[in-house]
Order: sequence, then structure tokens, then C-alpha cells
Amino acid sequence: MTAPLLSVRDLRVSFPSEAGRVDAVRGVDFDLYPGRTLGIVGESGSGKSVTSLAVMGLLPEYAAVSGSITLAGRELLGLDDERMSEVRGRQLGMIFQDPLSSLTPIFTVGDQIVEALRIHQDLAKDVAAKRAVELLDLVGIPNPEVRARSFPHEFSGGMRQRVVIAMAIANDPQVIIADEPTTALDVTVQAQILEVLKLAQAETGAALIMITHDLGVVAGTSDEVMVMYAGRPVEKAPVDELFARPRMPYTIGLLGAVPRVDTAERAPLVPIRGNPPLLIDLPPGCPFEPRCPVAVHDCAEREPELVGDAHAVACLRAPEISDGWIGGAPVYPVPAPVAEGSAARPREQRPPVLQLAGLSKTFPLYSGSLLKRRVGSVYAVSDVDLDIRRGETLGLVGESGCGKTSTLIEIMNLRPPERGHIRVADVDVADLRDHDAERALRRRIQMVFQDPVGALNPRLTVFDILAEPLRAVGETDRAVIGERVDRLMELVGLDPEHTDRFPTAFSGGQRQRIGIARALATEPSLLVLDEPVSALDVSIQAGVINLLNELKAKLALSYLFVAHDLAVVRHICDRVAVMYLGRIVEIGATDRVFAAPQHPYTQALLSAIPVPDPAVERTRERVILRGDLPSPTESAPGCRFVSRCPLHPTLTEDRRTRCATETPALTGSPEVDQLNACHFR
Repeated sequence: MTAPLLSVRDLRVSFPSEAGRVDAVRGVDFDLYPGRTLGIVGESGSGKSVTSLAVMGLLPEYAAVSGSITLAGRELLGLDDERMSEVRGRQLGMIFQDPLSSLTPIFTVGDQIVEALRIHQDLAKDVAAKRAVELLDLVGIPNPEVRARSFPHEFSGGMRQRVVIAMAIANDPQVIIADEPTTALDVTVQAQILEVLKLAQAETGAALIMITHDLGVVAGTSDEVMVMYAGRPVEKAPVDELFARPRMPYTIGLLGAVPRVDTAERAPLVPIRGNPPLLIDLPPGCPFEPRCPVAVHDCAEREPELVGDAHAVACLRAPEISDGWIGGAPVYPVPAPVAEGSAARPREQRPPVLQLAGLSKTFPLYSGSLLKRRVGSVYAVSDVDLDIRRGETLGLVGESGCGKTSTLIEIMNLRPPERGHIRVADVDVADLRDHDAERALRRRIQMVFQDPVGALNPRLTVFDILAEPLRAVGETDRAVIGERVDRLMELVGLDPEHTDRFPTAFSGGQRQRIGIARALATEPSLLVLDEPVSALDVSIQAGVINLLNELKAKLALSYLFVAHDLAVVRHICDRVAVMYLGRIVEIGATDRVFAAPQHPYTQALLSAIPVPDPAVERTRERVILRGDLPSPTESAPGCRFVSRCPLHPTLTEDRRTRCATETPALTGSPEVDQLNACHFR
């Protein structure tokens, strides 16, 4: 193998704070070779992004940085900003997590790529502009000559990320650092971006650092993986070796906490208990020791070094661990399965808790600033039919802009819809005549939001947060409220003694548990869960998913579960409904839909989800959807998926005409719980 292109040795980064010195990175070592990809994984706060910013020379001036970073034999640490600016963009390219904040909103994307080219190369403006169009075409921007004159806000999230990738590879850098490049994207767009990254790496011959919390992305893109915890590497190995034979308990825990889209098994996930440590005045010993299920006395005495050549591990007990087992027992015992409860009864014997029939919602589209006039409509939800039975979880999935949130809003408003019917607990919302009737029905349906930080009032204690819905429905007895709040805390696995604390005293996972407890305060029969685990690390996410399953069985709850992560949907949902541009295109039993998807859109969604197994990832065939969602302002007859459908070009002319002119209905065999809206499936 050739000499390493990028070498990092004993990298240490610390920041001053009011509480003391924060040691964000504590001795990182790695080598990156030409054309190879290093995946860096770990929970939030593990030091992944700080490591990448140190390599790029983008840390603030008050950061204390030591160690060595050499690029092609040149030491980068110690270079001033002017000399680092010659390296950034030319030899080092960076793809940031948020493409919108990475682009200047007042310049066209073409001008921004031209600027990146002319700063590092002696190019005439017209030559640079031509090269900018070529780069946009390379990363898959349609009609690049025209789109080069567009501004960032005129692009979708996926297209903006493509522009950022084009800027990163504009000068053929030797190293590309991708910091969570797909976190905020739909799975279909994520698949496109990963394909573009592979193409960019092949075109430039660059080495790639892929920083992500998604183990499936790492499995499909990386040659070597470095797992970080508390600011330092704790395991490092080739990708196949690490996924097949992890030896650090933390790595084993991460892999065990991830639900997989390629398995129908519903066994409880294995969460890692506790939370990562604060990197201020760390005590002696292994930082993972308080959370480790196999820790011994020596683990608290000294911090282990990263030991090994091809497979390096920082764990005193690593020699005893084999295939996730130690001493004849699993490192992480799998929790006992949850009893099925009311879900054990046949579906048709359980009463419905939510029914939607022909639900539709349009929004007016206006033009003009002073004298507004209506110029069209946005068709957000169109003729949606679904029902949820007692003790059942229905997953509502689809890309951003498909109508999931609009459907939730229509349900939670408890108002007569624009068209169609909404029935909650067998009560038609159109029949609600007064506030008391609405309040009684609202007790039956509650919501858990995506962001556990923004969903809780930071000025209220947990007691007041949980007591608020009880007071809203008329409960005034403080003793009764106090008893109910304590029961709610116990129900979601939190200590009732902590109800006098404010939300900031809790971790993200604990705050989401508080949000769930608040939703349960009025004893509802249906919870609407809007991306309830997407903002959590996988280790914490596993505990919340297990909790939701336990509560469903214990309280006979029903869930409407909205999510982008189809692996989570397969693990928690009994049935799944797939939405595209406001319409349900496939609905049925989860295992049936995932095992044999019928609609081409469902097939594309499922194929785009990465699996945390390198051997499986290399053999999977992906259906890449070209382009973005069409405009929701069109209401002409025909299949809305026709412009992106991979099946459509293979059809005969008369069949293609039918797709373009006749809107498909949900059809299927009455004996099989699976319907799809495709003429030819």
C-alpha cells in the first residue's frame, strides 16, 4: 500500500468553559490512504465533528489544539489562516451537515462554484462558469445551465447537498471530509447523495472521511471504521471485521441498538444504559465504565489504550469477548419480549380508534404583495382512507412534502375536514357541537413531537409540565394530580423524585420520555407520534422504542407513527401506509409490505435504506429515483409518480398513456392485507 495521504497523530482539542476545560478530543490517531474511505461513528459529543474541524483548520481561536496533522507530508497544525486557506478547497474539501447554511443565500449557486474555482486556480470567468455547469451536471443537477443561475432557496434539500458536493470536489481535492452529509435527508435522497459521493470520489481519486451516526451508511461506504467515545477512538478495524466481530462493548451496544429493515424479528432492542460523560475533569478509568455491562474493578482504575494492529480495541476485557459473548453469556442480554396484549386478538375483532375516509386538504396559493389574488392550490392531502384498531400501530411513511404532517394536522385539529370524514373513538369530528364535547374527545387523542427539547417549556418544572394537561381537562385536586404525575414518571421509567427539576436537567432521551408521559396524562386511546426518535442517538433511541412497545401492550394503546426511518417503522409498526404527493400508494401489514412491496415507490423507499451489514450492503440492488417530488399544485388525472417511476419507461405506449391519464385506485385481493395504487402491479 502507498504512503498515507493524511496522518493524524495524538490529536487533542480542548475548549475553555465556565465549568472548566472541555477535552473534546483526547488523542486521535489514524491514517487515510488515497482512494480509501474512513468511517467515523459514535454518539453525539464523542468528538467526531471536532476532529474533522481540526483537520480543516476551522476551529475557533480559543480552541487549544495539539498533536500532528500531516497532509501529503506537510504539517497542517501551526499554519496560519491564510496558508490554511490555500489548503482548504484545493487539497481538502468539506461537505457540511446543513447545506442551506453552507451556501450564501444572496449569490447564485453557479457564482459560488465559480468563486471556489477561481480562488485556487488561474481561470478566466467564462472558463470557470463552464466548469461550474459541468460540475453541476456531474452531481446530477438536471438542466445545469439554467440551474446554475438559481439561488440556494430555489433548490430542495437534496439538490442543495449536491451543490455543496460540487463545490467540495471543484478543485479535485486529495481528501474529502463529509460531516453527516445525509442526516437531514429522506432515504431516497440519501441514496442519491451516497451515489454522488461515490462518483465524486471515483472522479477525483480522493480519500474520503465519512462522519455519521448511521451504521448502515458506514457499512455501505467505508473501508475502515473508527468508533469514538468520550473524545477518543475505542475501536478501529476494517469494515467487515468490525461489523462481524466487534470486541468493544460500546461498539457491540451500538450495533445491538439499531433496528434492521431486512429482518422481521420484533425482539426488543438492546439500549446502552446511561448517557455519555461530560468531558470535563474525567475521572480515572475507562469513560465507558459506568455504562458498560461487563465492567470490572480494574476498568475504573485506569483508561485502556487502543491496542492492536488490524483490529485495535481500547478495552481491558476485549480478549475475553467473542462474537458479542463473554464467559458464555451475551455482553448485552436481550430484554424479555413484550406480551402482545390486545394485539393478540384478530384485527377485525378490535374496535377502530381512528378512521379516515376520503380525507382531503388543499391550501390556497396567492400572488402579489399588496393586492393578493389566488393563482392556484396546493393539494396536500387527497382522498386518504385508513383506519387504526385498538392496540395497533400504523406507520405513515414517505418523503418530505408527501402530506404526512398535513394529515396529522387535520386529525389533531378535530375540525370538519375540507372533504371526507374523520372519526376518533367512533365519534365523527363533524358532529362536535360544543367545547365540552371537543375537550372530551381530545382526551382520547394526544401527540408526541419530534424535538424533545422544543416540545417542553424550559420555564416549567417536570411536575408542572405533566400536570398541565390534567388541569386543562378540569382536574383541580393537587393531591390527585401529584399522585398521577408520580405514576406517569414511573410508567416511562423515570424517578418521581425528579419532578421538581427543569427539562434542561435531563438528557434528550429522558426529555422524550417526559413528552410521552405528558401525552399519557389524559389516558388517551391513540397517540400520534411525529418522528419521536429521529432526534435521538441510536443507543437512546432503542430505549424509547422499547418503551413505546411496552406502553402499547400495557395500556392497550394505538399509535399513528410518522417516521422517515423505515427500519424503525418495521420494528414497531403492525401496519404501514406509504404516501406520495398526498395520496396513499400502498397500505397493508408491515411484514407483507416490507417482504414483497408492490408499488414501485415503496420498492424504491425500501431499497434505499442502508443495512448495518457490509456483506448485505454490497449485494443489495438499489432503485435510485431520479429528480425530486413534482409540484403539489397540479391536480390533473393520472399517476402522480409517473415522472419518477422506474417501471414506466419499460411499459408499452398504451400502458404509459394510461399511467398519465388515469388516476390509479388502491386495489388488491380482499384476503390479503395489502393494497397498492399502481395500474400494473
